[in-house]
Amino acid sequence: MAYLVHSSHLQFVSLWVGVVGWILTGVAMGLVQWRVWYVADLTFVTSGVVWVGIWRTCFFSHVLVTAELEDMFCQAIGFLDPYAPAEIPAAQALMVAALAVGIGGNASAIYALRCVYFGRPERPVRTAFALAGALQLLAGACALVPLSWNLNSVVANRTISFPPRFNVPPAPVSQEVGAGIAVGITAAILVTASGLAFLSYRFPFTVSPRKDRGGFETSSMGVSFSQQSVSVGDESSYHGRDNQAFQSQESL
Repeated sequence: MAYLVHSSHLQFVSLWVGVVGWILTGVAMGLVQWRVWYVADLTFVTSGVVWVGIWRTCFFSHVLVTAELEDMFCQAIGFLDPYAPAEIPAAQALMVAALAVGIGGNASAIYALRCVYFGRPERPVRTAFALAGALQLLAGACALVPLSWNLNSVVANRTISFPPRFNVPPAPVSQEVGAGIAVGITAAILVTASGLAFLSYRFPFTVSPRKDRGGFETSSMGVSFSQQSVSVGDESSYHGRDNQAFQSQESL
């Protein structure tokens, strides 16, 4: 099945690219550093830096501590919390959707490559690669929408009215893009690239060798031998008449 294997080198590499992108999507979703706020009020925020993620808000403090970390104070952000701007619950839903759809895309690509390496029929291979590409593109879109939305909020320096229990000032002095958005955009690009590679797969024109009328094994895409140029069994066309030794024996 070497001809099938050679036709899917790009897709094999793209599977690993898609897996790395899917892992980075999960990493970005869990990072708290989506927005980095710099605040002037150091009453509770000892370091002057607040990390705003899509699931929680954290900052270092020597006044407020948690049971998990001695110096870090964190508060969770719920999907239905009224103070959360629209881009945060949207990011919670769409990033989870990106992970779920990405699993389906990678699984479909694995099945397609299995068909290639084990010589399965043409239709399952093409269908599986097409499905993998479509799912990977959808996963990339699901991640890019909330990432771009939150990136725009950082650039516009939009504020979030956190409740008093968060102990976060209502507006930062300035804010910048955190590692969560950077990692997420990288992951979305990798996932999208893998999806395009899966969609670009083309099945070979021929999948099995055949024999022509002269008995030579050829491929429909190769150069076939002409029967007339290698005809052997035609007695009327070949009797060895040009051989002088044969002519001397006949004269006897």
